[in-house]
Amino acid sequence: MAASAQHASKFARFMNSETGPRTVHFWAPVFKWALVIAGINDIQRPVDKISGTQQVALFATGTIWTRWAGFVIRPRNFLLASVNFFLGGVAGYQIYRIADYRLKAGDTPYQAFQYIAGGK
Repeated sequence: MAASAQHASKFARFMNSETGPRTVHFWAPVFKWALVIAGINDIQRPVDKISGTQQVALFATGTIWTRWAGFVIRPRNFLLASVNFFLGGVAGYQIYRIADYRLKAGDTPYQAFQYIAGGK
């Protein structure tokens, strides 16, 4: 009986915590994983079909929010920090793919940067 009460207590603490499922601190990262999964699926897409500006925005969002969620915002939200870490990582890889593709196509590094940042 005591183990059951202890289990219920842990569950109740989880449900009512500052980052539990009754808060946006829980659901925002859960739904943000869809962006990470979409980015992973885009690895199979042809590079010329990937938006450089979108990947820059996702990379910036991922890196900035990883820092804020893990170190600045209280309560610390490691679920949000982890999803943003992976979001930045996937977007960074996509940016690398685009840059590599453009450089191998004969662009200068500046032209590749312009293509990624300006969408041209």
